[in-house]
Amino acid sequence: MTTKMKIKTGSDGGYDVLVLAKHPMETGNRKDQKTGETIPAHFIQTMVFSVNGTEVAQANLNQGISANPLVGINIKNANPGDTVTVSWTDNKGESDSAESTIS
Repeated sequence: MTTKMKIKTGSDGGYDVLVLAKHPMETGNRKDQKTGETIPAHFIQTMVFSVNGTEVAQANLNQGISANPLVGINIKNANPGDTVTVSWTDNKGESDSAESTIS
């Protein structure tokens, strides 16, 4: 799976961090149209945002979020040159991360 991140200057002086996580986000309630079997739950549980290795925010997601979720936060105490990292883990133990430098 692929996670993409975009950082831009926010209107309030901080930095807006937008993360697009490519993930199916299955609820466990949907049925496969061909087989009629229930598709197992598969969703992101936790998304962690860090600046220079220090955690600054955490998002707790669940199966009620759409596929390929777009999650955004605003970071106030960051400077150009700082490294922003986002990582997520899902209910099956799979994970991904992305990193970007504030310009």
